Amino acid sequence: MKTLTAHFDGKKIVLDEPFSMKPDTKLIVTVMDQAFDNEREAWLHESQKRFDSAYGENEPEYSVELIKEINPDYDGK
Repeated sequence: MKTLTAHFDGKKIVLDEPFSMKPDTKLIVTVMDQAFDNEREAWLHESQKRFDSAYGENEPEYSVELIKEINPDYDGK
């Protein structure tokens, strides 16, 4: 299964990027209205605020010397 984005051009549903499908391929279509976009924007805004408060400019830098126990499974890649 692959998730694709598309739009309605007034006559038909048009994929936003090329994708090959066989005839009669089953599709699931979700119609997202303006209310969905507004709610999504509100969630993104709140998420960004929380992220900024957790990792803001005043966040202290922690040096390697503060590590008390090294994780043996961490390879640093």
